[in-house]
Amino acid sequence: MIQAIVFLPLIGALVAGLFGRAIGHKPAEIITTSLLMGAAALSWIVFLPFFLGDGEAYKVTVMTWIHSGDLQIDWVLRVDTLTVIMLVVVNTVSSLVHLYSIGYMHEDPHRARFFAYLSLFTFAMLMLVTADNFVQMFFGWEGVGLASYLLIGFWYQKESARAAAVKAFVVNRVGDFGFALGIFGTFFLIGTLGFDETFAVLPGVADATMPFLWWDAHAMTVICLLLFMGAMGKSAQFLLHTWLPDAMEGPTPVSALIHAATMVTAGVFMVARLSPMFEMSEAATLFIIYIGAITAFCAATIGLVQNDIKRVIAYSTMSQLGYMFVALGVGAYSAGIFHLFTHAFFKALLFLGAGSVIHAMHHEQDMRNMGGIARKIPITYAMMLIGTLALTGVGIPGTSFGFAGFFSKDAIIEASYAFGGTAGSFAFWLLVIAALFTSFYSWRLVHLTFHGPTRADHHTFDHAHESPNVMLIPLYVLAIGAVLAGVVFYDAFFGHAEHIAHFFHGAIVVDEHIIEEAHGVPTWVKWSATVAMLIGFVTAWYMYIRNPSAPKQLAAEQPLLYKFLLNKWYFDELYDAIFVRPARWIGTALWKGFDDWLVDQTLVEGLGRRVRQVTGYVTRLQSGYLYHYAFAMLIGVAALITWAIAAGGLLG
Repeated sequence: MIQAIVFLPLIGALVAGLFGRAIGHKPAEIITTSLLMGAAALSWIVFLPFFLGDGEAYKVTVMTWIHSGDLQIDWVLRVDTLTVIMLVVVNTVSSLVHLYSIGYMHEDPHRARFFAYLSLFTFAMLMLVTADNFVQMFFGWEGVGLASYLLIGFWYQKESARAAAVKAFVVNRVGDFGFALGIFGTFFLIGTLGFDETFAVLPGVADATMPFLWWDAHAMTVICLLLFMGAMGKSAQFLLHTWLPDAMEGPTPVSALIHAATMVTAGVFMVARLSPMFEMSEAATLFIIYIGAITAFCAATIGLVQNDIKRVIAYSTMSQLGYMFVALGVGAYSAGIFHLFTHAFFKALLFLGAGSVIHAMHHEQDMRNMGGIARKIPITYAMMLIGTLALTGVGIPGTSFGFAGFFSKDAIIEASYAFGGTAGSFAFWLLVIAALFTSFYSWRLVHLTFHGPTRADHHTFDHAHESPNVMLIPLYVLAIGAVLAGVVFYDAFFGHAEHIAHFFHGAIVVDEHIIEEAHGVPTWVKWSATVAMLIGFVTAWYMYIRNPSAPKQLAAEQPLLYKFLLNKWYFDELYDAIFVRPARWIGTALWKGFDDWLVDQTLVEGLGRRVRQVTGYVTRLQSGYLYHYAFAMLIGVAALITWAIAAGGLLG
């Protein structure tokens, strides 16, 4: 069964990609979507025994792969609790995105290729989450990067789409370089790349050092930081996050797939899978906490002022990924995976809902040109409300009432407080502030898009209409997950420590101490995120419903802060000055100075010119007349005799 789950998307990608023109767009859509639906159904069948406590981890060998000296790697599909969770997330969201795309992309002349890319993306992610060794994981890791490049730049006629695809690819290569070095370091230190074999020998290398740059560093710290560098790129963490908002240039279904269930969650999955390694380095886990907290806060501040509906949701994704990494850093790995699980449903719901809005508004994405369309698209409005309630964490602490994000986000906030110390306090307060900002920009999106008088032109507003059922059915399914995923799965992910340990059954590290401490935090901590959410909700209502002139007035009063946030903390400009311009200058210098002048003009063309000149002189001596050659021979003989007489005379 696991083989079918993994390879059905690949079959769909090959059929649509190789034979799409021959069979036509509609059959390509139906085949790829049907295969993904089948993979999703099988994923739930595999998941349920694990959730009910009857599942047992196992492995399936696909083929012999790399056997070279001490490096022995087979292609093995690893099936445990962490794997089946990711299978459910990836295949469920991907199948719904496929179905949604039938309606959203129905006018695109290249949609068979689009569906091939979607299925290829899914297959690459499935290879990543079923990996049993580092090399297999790296294959899936890079496959996801390739597919994301193809999907983000799918509308390659647009210069902005091409630039966004290249930017995502290049920034991820920076992180992937660190990830590859981490893999090399693991093999250098341990001598194997299989996960189980690596985990088994970790106690013996806990205090090992290794040469790194100019000092002997703690080996596991170096390796874990390098591995996390890969996660920073793939999951758009602070400093390597700049590609994420630009990825919105791809079609909206791509945004839902990348930002909800696949590429951006790969880093979270990787750290959770390698949790035994990260537990060996306190410095690495502290670094993860700080980066995650800063990411959550940074993205939330930028989301406050964005006007593109998709970019607001994209920065929300970046912020929520920061929450997940904080959970991983404090040792609450199950809480991080819990938020990954719930986030997939409500974030995919929000992206696809935004796509429905864009579809209704004739491809308009600027919220300043919307407003008042709730009555035009009531179903989409209701679905967006459910997604917003889940994202902002609406619920009542201490009860079983709450949307999906309420349970998973609060679990992380409580765990960060329970972790304590400087890092724990830093993360706790930044996450609470981020929760306030999340509530504000989420309800700002709802108010600007659906409420108040319309700011759209009359033609666009009058012709706005609800999306077809093929686009609405995925929203219904995702809405169910956004409502129920938290309360149904809470006990398995963040209930009693023994329940969590039994559920995961060794798939990740379960720190019973941090779980128990998180459940025992003070009441005000449990209510902190809810209070922050309410403050954000009321503020957004006041500024965009009660007093619509307030945002402009505030921006005018704080122009520097407004421009700082609107320009995304000026990271793009900073990187342009530090990396892009110097690289362009060096490239131009090498091109003009080295390649053109030295190589082409001086060496290649210069030497060629000199050879032609010498050849011209020599050819003039070759007249073809016999008496010229006889005369030259006489001169030579005379010169030789002269030399002999002179030499003999001198010697005598």
